[in-house]
Amino acid sequence: MIHVDNAIWLLTEKDPWLGPYTGDIRMHLDRYNDTRWHLAGDGSIVDFANGHHYFGFHRTETGWVFREWLPGADAVWLKGDFNDWEPYDHPLTNIGNGVWQIELEGADALKHGQFVKLMVGRQGGAFERLPAWITRCAMDESTMTLCGQIWQPDAPFEWTDGDFYGKRRPEAPMIYEVHIGMAQEEPRVGTYREFADETLDWIKYAGYNAIQLMAIQEHPYYASFGYQVTNFFAPSYRYGTPEDLKYLINKAHGMGIAVLLDVVHSHACPNEGEGLNMLDGTDDQYFLYGGRGWHDAWKTRVFNYGKYEVIHFLLSNLKYWQEEFHFDGFRFDGVTSMMYENHGMCAFGSYDDYFSMNTNVDGRVYLMLANEMIHEYNDKAVTVCEDMSGFPGMCLPLDCGGVGFDYRLAMGVPDMWIKLVKDQMQEDWNMHYIWHEATSCRPGEMAISYAESHDQALVGDKSLIFRMADAEMYTGMMKDYHSPSMDRAIDMHKLIRFLTCALAPNGYLNFIGNEFGHPEWVDFPREGNNWSYHYARRQWSLVKSPEYKYEWLANFDRAMTFHINTYHIHTSGPAESLWLDNDKKQVIFARGGMLYAFNLHPSWSQEDVFVSCRLTGPGGYRVVFSSDDEPYGGWSRINTETVYHAEETEYGFGFKIYLPCRTAVALEKVEW
Repeated sequence: MIHVDNAIWLLTEKDPWLGPYTGDIRMHLDRYNDTRWHLAGDGSIVDFANGHHYFGFHRTETGWVFREWLPGADAVWLKGDFNDWEPYDHPLTNIGNGVWQIELEGADALKHGQFVKLMVGRQGGAFERLPAWITRCAMDESTMTLCGQIWQPDAPFEWTDGDFYGKRRPEAPMIYEVHIGMAQEEPRVGTYREFADETLDWIKYAGYNAIQLMAIQEHPYYASFGYQVTNFFAPSYRYGTPEDLKYLINKAHGMGIAVLLDVVHSHACPNEGEGLNMLDGTDDQYFLYGGRGWHDAWKTRVFNYGKYEVIHFLLSNLKYWQEEFHFDGFRFDGVTSMMYENHGMCAFGSYDDYFSMNTNVDGRVYLMLANEMIHEYNDKAVTVCEDMSGFPGMCLPLDCGGVGFDYRLAMGVPDMWIKLVKDQMQEDWNMHYIWHEATSCRPGEMAISYAESHDQALVGDKSLIFRMADAEMYTGMMKDYHSPSMDRAIDMHKLIRFLTCALAPNGYLNFIGNEFGHPEWVDFPREGNNWSYHYARRQWSLVKSPEYKYEWLANFDRAMTFHINTYHIHTSGPAESLWLDNDKKQVIFARGGMLYAFNLHPSWSQEDVFVSCRLTGPGGYRVVFSSDDEPYGGWSRINTETVYHAEETEYGFGFKIYLPCRTAVALEKVEW
């Protein structure tokens, strides 16, 4: 339970702008305390989140038991391969509180791999449904319909990650965001085992210490990118079996790579028959009633976070993915939608927008409970929120009045880069604006920055390098080809990433393939593209070919992550500005004892660029990382052997260097 007065004091101490809103904050925290007491009393919220051990299919000493919560049903039957799909031969019994149960005698009453469905009767009619707690779905080829599947292998999966899971977490997350299905080059759906055996080595080599798996929870429409979930406990059958997913996670852990699940609790697929919508024949079993239960922009269903049975379902879902699959944490999708009655479909211009009648208090309370449960189950777990509103306290502990996330995604940073690249000449970029957007974060909160994620790569948008190079991407990526526009695109692809990563408050994220400038957008098979897989893959052969510039970009990204990790930049405190110059397009700053100098000017190579040492002190300084090195497609104009001596100059205490256009360097203090 939260000590409300103390939490409010701590929260307003960190952010005095919250002072006028203490009444709203108190109401939110009181609601959390009240909800938590009703759910678990003085007990553990982890022990409450055990629905997956009660509902669904389970072996017993004498056979099997199946339970489902269907409060609106008048009758329920179980059917499947086990009874030749007879719809009404196996009725369930209502055992109270809307829970229906059936016990099947004999160990072979249900068998591994058999397909099952429910028949739900209501008001004189009956309709097919899939169990809400089903842990495996697959396509029944005989009927071409998605069915639940009994999944009880004889031998349990043998985990070998005991020295990693629950014992280690990234000191600073370097996240590689991936979609398993599109992780291979062939125009088809990739598999968990292919990814584990063919792509994990690349991620480790590239310097990333975490992967974020997208589109894992079962979803019927592949082109939804996994964001229209029907079966919340079932890992998608498209990529293989649950054991294959465990194999992937186990192997990643053996390589020291944490695995985060991109979890979707912000909304649900509206399909009837496959998911939760109208599961018991009523509109509001899992969702808000009427119009409030629909997300108008996404055309999806909105959970009722104030209903205890729904909280039980969702918290159990989070525990299940940790317990059964050893996920190290979660990236919560669509948090803004969960926090506001209008789902964040508005501009957030002042603190009034966070604490009005628009606030979905139940959504905030659920997120607090979710973070409590996740971290209590595994104190090394990592939670990341996708919130575009900038809600204050999102990444503060519960006892400080926060929502409890570890990190927020710095969503304004990729928006800034796209806006600059799309709408302004590089000569007009404002260095103060870039600095503000790249370094701003809420008091006491941690953030993960990125130049672009899957959002910026989707069809209808363009990746950064595509915006900068446009059609020349198809003709100008051979290493012997040079033009002003193509050279600029290559250089700025490196600098945008390096500046974003070096200024990132606490971590960095990259979407699969963007590190080497993957040449095309992301689009999944759909009617509008004649069901093509051409854009739902990653062309690894491009980066592996010594003829193409993709190799340069990959080399640079690996060197960048190595530099950031080696010098522990993301755990060394915030960057401190030394000089910002809009005319010369210079960004110079100190961080972690290092000095960084960026020249973002498109054409002006500058002599005698002054680098201040007022924060790092006297001594010699040497370039330890340069974007202009030949392996990265540079011209090797930076001498990495020269030692610059800090001294008093007309500009202050420091030294002067030569900094070519579209170039950045990192300098380390050395003995001299």
